[in-house]
Amino acid sequence: MIDPLLQPLTIGSQKIDNRIFMPAMHLNMCRNFEVTEKLIEFYKRRSEGGAGLISTGYATVDELSGNGGNIGAHDDRFLPGLNQLAEAIHLGGAKAAVQLNHAGRYNHSALLGGRAPIAPSPIASRLTGETPREMTEADIAAVQQSFALAAQRVVDAGFDIVEILAGTGYLISEFLSPLTNTRTDSYGGPLTNRMRFGLEIVRSIRSQIGNVPILVRINGNDFMYGGNGRQELHRFAVALAEQGADALCVNVGWHEAKVPQIVTKVPRGVFAYMAREIRNSVNIPVIASHRINDPATGRRLIGEGFCDMVAMGRALIADPDLPRKVKEGQERDILHCVACGQGCFDNLVRMKQVECLCNPLAGHEQEYRLEPGAGTKRVIVAGGGPAGMNAALVAAARGHQVSLYEKSMRLGGQLHLAGASPGREEFRNLAADLVRKIWNSNVRVVLNTEVDGPLLQTEQPDLVIAATGGKPITPTITGASLDHVVQAWDVLQDGWLLGERIIIIGGGAVGVETALLVAQQGTLSAEELKFLFLHDAEPPDELKRLALEGTRKVTLVEMEEKLGSNFGKSTRWSMLQDLGRHGVDVRAKAVVEQIGKQEVVIRQNGEQVRLEADTVVLAVGTSAFNPVEKIAMELGVDCKVVGDARRPATVMAATHQGFRAGYEVV
Repeated sequence: MIDPLLQPLTIGSQKIDNRIFMPAMHLNMCRNFEVTEKLIEFYKRRSEGGAGLISTGYATVDELSGNGGNIGAHDDRFLPGLNQLAEAIHLGGAKAAVQLNHAGRYNHSALLGGRAPIAPSPIASRLTGETPREMTEADIAAVQQSFALAAQRVVDAGFDIVEILAGTGYLISEFLSPLTNTRTDSYGGPLTNRMRFGLEIVRSIRSQIGNVPILVRINGNDFMYGGNGRQELHRFAVALAEQGADALCVNVGWHEAKVPQIVTKVPRGVFAYMAREIRNSVNIPVIASHRINDPATGRRLIGEGFCDMVAMGRALIADPDLPRKVKEGQERDILHCVACGQGCFDNLVRMKQVECLCNPLAGHEQEYRLEPGAGTKRVIVAGGGPAGMNAALVAAARGHQVSLYEKSMRLGGQLHLAGASPGREEFRNLAADLVRKIWNSNVRVVLNTEVDGPLLQTEQPDLVIAATGGKPITPTITGASLDHVVQAWDVLQDGWLLGERIIIIGGGAVGVETALLVAQQGTLSAEELKFLFLHDAEPPDELKRLALEGTRKVTLVEMEEKLGSNFGKSTRWSMLQDLGRHGVDVRAKAVVEQIGKQEVVIRQNGEQVRLEADTVVLAVGTSAFNPVEKIAMELGVDCKVVGDARRPATVMAATHQGFRAGYEVV
């Protein structure tokens, strides 16, 4: 039986070799709209990995539609770069598409030389805080013509398919939604009028490019209160198919929506039901997207009729060879995206290019070549967390003799802690992926052994990479050494606590994750809830209460005003949202004065408050643990320090530091 993922698919006049689609994602790798060698190498690598169809973008249609970090398609001067990009994708065997888009009110005047962004109505954007200029009918006609001319350019450049972004809160979405479209002319009012702008763009592009396939990326649900839900967007999808679209890719949510869409807590493939309902009403291929990061999920969605193709965007940033590994029966070797958002989304907020926590090569394909160096060095890596494993893997790949020492009985380090909180399990999956890569490599692994002076004297390495991590800080608070006071790391690792009243001191990422883990103890599982719901055992409101209300009373105490400041922007808001849902009592701008046997004394707003406590959990931070560097220096052995052993930071920082240290061994 042919694997559903490997079956060919026809979109319009184009035959796609398999059902794995890499959708367009903003990478911020262009400069002044020009395609760069960095961008070309990035997509070339994904094509070589075996994806059937790759869409790049988004690409601009006029000067107000994006910024210089986007791919430019609004002027003929961008044709040479577009052509090089199309050729690079074709060289790997994939079909190539370009996604055309206009940001509308999501653009910012600072990126437009002071010019105001445009939109159907002058309604301020919650993302930018700016009020756009209302488009005239002449503006509308000009933008529609710009889409058509940009489509012709990308076809002339050699792309096989033209994609239109008609969702996510950008300009076409803004015309569709009553939240952003209050016009009284033929482009506003009832849904039929609000659909008109997008449908006319499809018609304009079709008349310009003939039978070249058109793919439209739409929302299945905007997840905006008072905006478009599934019913309205379903009608839009049917209208697009009738208008001549050759395929639909079903997206979800606006950027300002309060439903998480791409982060770790989102279950794999959860939004595919929207694609299924649209697929049942149209006669063109439908692509499901969002949080499809493994072949098993994609295979199930296609096999069960949810969709005809699956979009794997961040999954192919993390592992560009995922499609090839499916074809060659090597799925166990896939490095899965953990949906952390740290490199692919949070970097964009900081105006940086896309990178990846899991794959340090992503976005750096030009810089790093994993080829053997001129000589062979004896390398000892001390510590088997993400920094140490990445250092060991890349050093071994470059031909060095690498020994990885881990003082505990398992590899993975703090990834096991990061994956302990509900909805964060993907980090433990990353630990498992890296461990498999280690065991399949030439790295010699020694567990339950600490790197010390005698070991270095015996091994005589040329270089030591210290990746010994960090250790939790114990604050100088009266009572911090009492028996009922524990470290958050121990709670995350073991998962149990005594008593009902839990006080967590420290509201950083570890404190928030621990609070959520404890607050959800005693809630009903998804399996239990589904059983009770299907059998009408309890009313839906009662089931929701049982899903949220646990058996612990959790209080989180934080000195600063802001909680979770060391989370990335894509993750923080949803984690804080969950604290409220699960009834965690948050005491911000509060200082712990003393820990007693059954209470914690804090000072908040100038007043002393006594909080009853059965167990107190410390989550006040991490300090570097680096005993190896001094030993190596005393023995005259070169030493590089990476990860938390160097300075406590994020998993992404540890991964990239470890990779660079291993790569730079010469």
